[in-house]
Amino acid sequence: GGVASADLDIRKIVENAILCQASAVVLSHNHPSGLALPSTDDFAVTDKARTALSAIGVDLLDHIIVADNDWVSLVQSGLYRPDECRLRI
Repeated sequence: GGVASADLDIRKIVENAILCQASAVVLSHNHPSGLALPSTDDFAVTDKARTALSAIGVDLLDHIIVADNDWVSLVQSGLYRPDECRLRI
């Protein structure tokens, strides 16, 4: 990744879920910009992670974005519902 972005390795997330025998996962990352607003890339990676984890029977419960003294939960903000198949953009 760079200053403005970093790649998320979906395979590594799935691998760690299997190794930890996880039944659910919560993603979290920071925005060094200071704004915790989710980006288009954040929505895309949430959907990719949900799809990959679902394939192995693991639920993606939330994706939390942290920035300075702020944070955004995609679930609390109504942008992601774990019981549905896609993001609510």
